[in-house]
Amino acid sequence: MKLAVVGGGSTYTPELIDGFARLRDTLPITELVLVDPAAERLELVGGLARRIFAKQGHEGKIVTTSDLDAGVEGADAVLLQLRVGGQAARNQDETWPLECGCVGQETTGAGGLAKALRTVPVVLDIAERVRRTNPDAWIIDFTNPVGIVTRALLQAGHKAVGLCNVAIGFQRKFAKLLDVAPSAIHLDHVGLNHLTWETGVRLGGPDGENLLPRLLAEHGGTIAEDLHLPRPVLDRLGVVPSYYLRYFYAHDEVVRELGTKPSRAAEVAAMEKELLEMYGDPALDEKPALLGKRGGAFYSEAAVDLAASLLGGGGSPYQVVNTYNNGTLPFLPDDAVIETQAAVGTDGAVPLPVAAVDPLYAGLIANVTAYEELALEAALLGGRDAGRERGRNAVFKALLAHPLVGQYAYADGLTDRLIAHNREHLAWA
Repeated sequence: MKLAVVGGGSTYTPELIDGFARLRDTLPITELVLVDPAAERLELVGGLARRIFAKQGHEGKIVTTSDLDAGVEGADAVLLQLRVGGQAARNQDETWPLECGCVGQETTGAGGLAKALRTVPVVLDIAERVRRTNPDAWIIDFTNPVGIVTRALLQAGHKAVGLCNVAIGFQRKFAKLLDVAPSAIHLDHVGLNHLTWETGVRLGGPDGENLLPRLLAEHGGTIAEDLHLPRPVLDRLGVVPSYYLRYFYAHDEVVRELGTKPSRAAEVAAMEKELLEMYGDPALDEKPALLGKRGGAFYSEAAVDLAASLLGGGGSPYQVVNTYNNGTLPFLPDDAVIETQAAVGTDGAVPLPVAAVDPLYAGLIANVTAYEELALEAALLGGRDAGRERGRNAVFKALLAHPLVGQYAYADGLTDRLIAHNREHLAWA
């Protein structure tokens, strides 16, 4: 079995390698190709990856290359983990929205739109090249914003499933609080990528006992603290929102906080520099503890589970993924991409039925879905023939539709800033 990781020079990659090594019986990889244009980073990461495999007795071969076409040729699955523009672009996404009094964040709001505009064309080009060399390969997308990127891939006819680590993080957290194995926890997980709620925590499967009321009663304070939300909010909601909902539920408070400290991108950039120095140590043969602060906890385990199911290796029967709605949430179009529990197999992901969604969540889900449709339209604009005014208007409409923006004066100012900071990535600009 051959897997390729595009963006293999990421400092995240040793987390993925560690999962591949530990879970080799679930996903028996014979060849793993790390693809990245940043040759120096790639060799540091690749060297550590080989040492991790060797230490854990994994006999698979690890190859590094900057040649995308050669790297993905013959791959059974291609994992995408890209950051177009690097941490410098992320830093901009997290700062210029604050100038307009809006949240600066890399996956939602104005910063998330900027990331989508930079990323979608690049991902679609990669996917087309994968299809030319191996049309049967599955594409597993970790690249943010996952919902928009996955929708772009699916609309273009690619065999794609999107994946995020939020759900598996909650699964592990709830399992620890309940003192059960993570595999015993089934989440009633509803919404869009980075806009989700846990409406049930079931023991043993989708029909199991719902332990969410017990969790909130016994551990609501701990859960609320982790989410940086007041405990009464969880008690009144009766569900557990993802930590991204704080950008919506406490927008002004978050904006004030973000204005008083360095951006997360600046923190991560410093961390990445230290990690790369560690990766260059020939004595290091395991993922360092610092990597746990980088983010992406448990995403290797989610990736192994998903790839194993798609490739017929017997991963978990139900997994939280990003895929077409197809009537699951009746208030959304079928071609919206939702994040939900699905039955996953070699034919892809089929969402499980979802109970009626409270209007409190359904309204926000529908609103952000409309934004994502407009964001994708803006990201799919062609080259210079699209026209600067047409491109600017597409960006403006997407921003105006986003509930974290929503006012024309904000949308206008954010449009100018987005274009100014991303002109090199926007052919029409």
